[in-house]
This record gives sequence, C-alpha cells and structure tokens, in this order.
Amino acid sequence: MHDEVTTPKIVLVGNPNVGKSVLFNVLTGSYTTVSNYPGTSVEVSSGRCRIDGRNFEVLDTPGMYSLMPITEEERVARKILLDDRPSLLLHVVDARNIERMLPMTLQLIEARQPVILVVNILDEAERLGMKFDLPRLQQNLGIPVVGTVMKRRQGLDELQRVIASYQGPTPPAEPYAADLEADIAQLSGFLTGDYPLGARATAILLMQRDHEVEELVQLEEGEGFPLIAPVLHSIKFNRRADLNLQISLELKRITRKMLSGALQQEVADHPPFSERLSRVAMNPITGVPLLLLVLYFGLYQFVGNFGAGTLVDFLEGTLFEKYINPAVINFLHGLTDIYWLRELLAGEYGLWTLGVRYAIALVLPIVGTFFLVFSILEDTGYFPRLAMLVDRMFKQIGLSGRAVIPMVLGFGCGTMATMVTRTLETRRERVIATMLLALAIPCSAQLGVILGLLSVVPGALMVWVVVMLGIFLLIGFLSARVMPGENPVFYMEIPPMRMPQLRNVMVKTLTRMQSYFLEILPLFLVASVILWAGKMSGILEHVVSSMTPVVTTLGLPVQASAAFIFGFFRRDFGAAGLYDLQTKGLLSPVQLTVAAVTLTLFVPCIASFLMMKKERGLKVSLAIFVFVSLLAFATGWSLNKFLLMTGLLS
Repeated sequence: MHDEVTTPKIVLVGNPNVGKSVLFNVLTGSYTTVSNYPGTSVEVSSGRCRIDGRNFEVLDTPGMYSLMPITEEERVARKILLDDRPSLLLHVVDARNIERMLPMTLQLIEARQPVILVVNILDEAERLGMKFDLPRLQQNLGIPVVGTVMKRRQGLDELQRVIASYQGPTPPAEPYAADLEADIAQLSGFLTGDYPLGARATAILLMQRDHEVEELVQLEEGEGFPLIAPVLHSIKFNRRADLNLQISLELKRITRKMLSGALQQEVADHPPFSERLSRVAMNPITGVPLLLLVLYFGLYQFVGNFGAGTLVDFLEGTLFEKYINPAVINFLHGLTDIYWLRELLAGEYGLWTLGVRYAIALVLPIVGTFFLVFSILEDTGYFPRLAMLVDRMFKQIGLSGRAVIPMVLGFGCGTMATMVTRTLETRRERVIATMLLALAIPCSAQLGVILGLLSVVPGALMVWVVVMLGIFLLIGFLSARVMPGENPVFYMEIPPMRMPQLRNVMVKTLTRMQSYFLEILPLFLVASVILWAGKMSGILEHVVSSMTPVVTTLGLPVQASAAFIFGFFRRDFGAAGLYDLQTKGLLSPVQLTVAAVTLTLFVPCIASFLMMKKERGLKVSLAIFVFVSLLAFATGWSLNKFLLMTGLLS
C-alpha cells in the first residue's frame, strides 16, 4: 500500500493519433493493464516502468484536444489530471501538426502542470521540409522539450534522462490581451481553494461555462461562492459573444510567438509520395474510387473469396469433413451409448459439430482475413483520411466523419463497434450510430459467409449491396431529421501516411484474432448447449414453428427459421446456417438473396444487444430491437415480391 502512495505517476496526454500508445508501450513493456476508468465505460491503460533506478506508474489517457472537454474520453482524461495530480505530464504532439497542438501545451503550462513536451514523428515532419530548433522551442516555452520518432525508439534515451532529472517548476503562463487578463485576474482573485489546475486555468474554464469546474468551485469555496457568482455572471454576460473566440485567437498568437525562431518550413518542389497519396485519399474525385478499390480487393476478394471461399472450403470442406470430423465423431460416439449425451457431444447441435466446427472452420478464417486487412489499413493511416472523405455525406445522416471508425469496426465485431460509439460527440449521434450498426453493418464473420454465398449467384451480391447501402442511407437520413439534438462538429488529427510495418500488422491481427476467438468459442459452445436442450425438450421445434409463418411469408423454406433463431445468438451463427442450407441445395437464387438481406438487417446478436443496453440504456435498446426486426422482415418481403415480379435473378 505504501508503494501505491509513493510511486510517482507519469500521465501521457495529447490528441489521438500522435503516438501516445506507442510511447506507453515502449516505456512499460508488457507490464500493463487496461480497465475502465471508475464510473465510466472509457478504457485507460496503466503500467509501470523503471527509469534511472526509480519506479514510475504510467497512465495512457484517452485522446484530448484541450482542457475544455467535449467527448466522454476528454472528460476522463481531464478528470485524471484533476483527481490523480500526476508527478509528471508527457504531452505528446505530432511534429507535422505542432502549430495546432501547441495551444494545449500552453493550456497545461497555464494550469501549472509539471509538463514535458514530446515532439513525436519528427522524421515525417522533416520529409515535409520542416526544420526544428528544439532547444530554442524549449527556451521559448520554459519547459523541457524532447524530439522523438517513437516507432523507432529514437529519442527514448533522452526522454528518459529528462524524466529522471525533471524538477520543475512550471513557468508562468504567457499573458493574454490586457482586457482579457483583467477579467482573469479579477475572477481568480476570488479563488482561494486548492485547485489541481491552479486558480488562473480554473478561472478561464469558469468563464468558458465549464459546468464540471463550476461544481468543483462551488464545493471548494463553500460559503464564499456567492461572492464569486455575480463577478462570474458579469464576465459571462459582457463576453457572451467573443470569449471563446478571443481565447482561441490569443492561444494561436502565443503559439506563433513560441515557434518563432524554432520552426522553419521549407517548401518542397515535389511533395513526398505519402503526402500525394494522402491528398488522393481525401479528395472525393479520387478518394471514392480508391475506397471502392479497397472494398473490392480488401473485403470482396480477400475476405469474401479467399477467406470465406478458399480458406473455409479447405478447413470445413476438406480438413474437417474428410479427416477431422469422422475421427472425432467416431471417438465421441464410442465414449457412450447414451443418446442424449451423444447428441450433446456430436449430434446436430453438438458441442463439436456445431460449436467447435463453426468457430474454427467457418468463423475464424473469415475473422482472421478481415482483421488482417483492417490492421494493414489502420497501420497505413488510411482510416482518418476515410473519415475526412465521408464527413460531408455522413453529416446528411446525422453523423460526423469520426463515426466512420465505429462503422468500419462494425465490419469486424458489432459489439466492439457499439462500445466505440461512446467516442462520438453528442448523444443523438451515438444513438443514430448504434441503430445503423445494429441494422445495416454485418460483422466480419457474417459478411464473409454472405459474400462467399452470394458471389456464386450472378447479380445477387449487387442486389444485396444496393439494398444494404440504400437502407443505411435512408434510415440515417430520416433519423437525422426526426431525432432531436445538436448536429455534430467534426475535428480529427491526420497522422502521417506510411507503409504498414509487418510486425505491427501481425501483432494487431493475431491479438484481435485471439481475443475474438476466446470470446466466440465459449458463446458457440453455450449456444450449442441451448440449442441441444431445445431440441431434446421439443422447445426448439416450437420456437422454429413460431417463426415459420414469418419465414414462409418471405418466400423462404421452413428450414430457414433456424438460421434466424441462430442469428440472435450470433450473427455469424445465422449466416453459417444459410451456408448449410445452400450446400444442401434448399435455396434458390431469389431465396438466397432475400434470406441474406433479411438476416443482415435482422436484430443484432445477443452480445451486441447487451452492449447496446449498457451504452444506450434498456429503453433505447428495446426500441432499436423492435424497429430493426420489423424493418428487416418488411424489407425481405418487399424484396422477394420485387425479384419475383421482375425476374431479376431468375
């Protein structure tokens, strides 16, 4: 317990995509834990390191842009500064965007925080013609400044030396304009409490209508707050139009002053290839074709054809069906003559035949190929550019470009993507994103099976894509106009675009595959037991029978009822059920297309529903559940009528 109290704490802060996590991993190695911050669902990484013979605790905070929080992640990051009172702050910035990020450094100095500025990604900045005089910047700011390329561990030794020798104190803040300084001085003069951010920064946040800080001041000042309230009200009223703008302009002015003599920008005759590719990815004229190429080769060819086709055919059709299954089933049947036990182990819904086989032979190769593509794109820096590309379109459906991250993650796992929606700015945006994820974004395993199934039917895949995209845009467009709330404001740092590093890609892919497999295998086994119990008791037959009228209304065979019931346990379970029906020749091209569309739109799996309940509450989750179910079957019924009438897939 004594060690917990005396161990100095290093906290990493900064914008997203600046290399905080890389620095955290380099400092702490494998001695890390990831847990939700108390009272929230935001994850914070913590670990320990040893520098110059001293032990340190290290925290990697969620991304933040300023001390004035907007998202829950920013609130948690600031709360760590307020509650934990760290011994040292490492403010990590992207050297390419230092002019945009240095205002937060100034805010940390203003808040009298023990801060070291870590100017990361220097190599990329130098390729863009940026030349830094870091000793001059250190002199201008009055705090330690260290330049790094953390992905190559350049600058790590110097940073560790600075950490070990840091003694402070933090210098006084650079003054703002005289009229603004007068208001700050007047208000801060009333603040007598012990504030983690200091009286000056606390006064500025009060003036900016920060309600959390106002509650803190009321608690700290107690009976003295009535003396502060009229002064605060007067300042807010007099500066109601231009306060935030003036503070922003003052921070920019001081930033330019700090960078004067410390940064030179040479104009290159020809920008590097990575910069040209970055512009191509964000320009709608070239970015949309690039996105289509990524989707075609990444999802359709690699995940759909290779993952769900070649790999699944080999594992399921050759390895399991010809060699593994017969041997294992014969072995399990030889263990006992008891019928119910044989069914539990290796029957139609047995632990081996359904649980293990589906997880390993059907789901894992599809998930693995998806995560490989996802990790490659993530390591190149493509996703922030995709966010910029789709921002204008997403605004029409009530979302910002930031929402592209959970949407893309949804193609991996809807449960994980629903959790990531908490990074979105407004409650309205989080609800819309959650509904669209539940409705029109298939997880990687479901997507892979569906791509593999529909690719063998000419035109079926195109129909599926058009319907899914149309539903996604239509429901999003209507939601944005019906649902009350503020429109989101989009701001995102663009990290450098670079060649993916093999080690990073493989570590990310294998880690995600392991995590996913450890999650789905127990669920598949539990689902197998439930389905086995339902079969043995006759309950499953009644449940399937209750679905039969709905399924037959869609023009599907009775056997398809089981696929929809499986789909609630896991979406990929339902898709795998369609795979079995297709291999048995029970689905025509029209039926296959209708079943694929309806199952994709159908309610999210139970894990995603439970995550929805946790993130959005029971009332909203049930409303989404009912709406998605009704829309899925209405769309399936309409599509069946349309395809039969037009003979489009005949």
